[in-house]
Amino acid sequence: MDIASLKPILKGQIVQYLNLLDVNPEDIRDDEPLFGGDLGLDSIDSLELVVLLEREYGIKITNPAEGRKILIDVNHMAEYILANTKMA
Repeated sequence: MDIASLKPILKGQIVQYLNLLDVNPEDIRDDEPLFGGDLGLDSIDSLELVVLLEREYGIKITNPAEGRKILIDVNHMAEYILANTKMA
């Protein structure tokens, strides 16, 4: 799987895991900040995103500083997933 194919899937998973009823996955920009932006995500949501990465992709994030870098936006999440899984 390439990054262009992964991003729409990831956006759908974000909407589903975070129960974002008023957000359509296609409305989330790839470079839109997940926190402090229009999505209005908080620290509880960040934990849910960590759970998403673990359940869906087998990626465990134990370092909070690393987690903050990964969860910046969809671009960073998708790049990290592809670099740390065998999805190619």
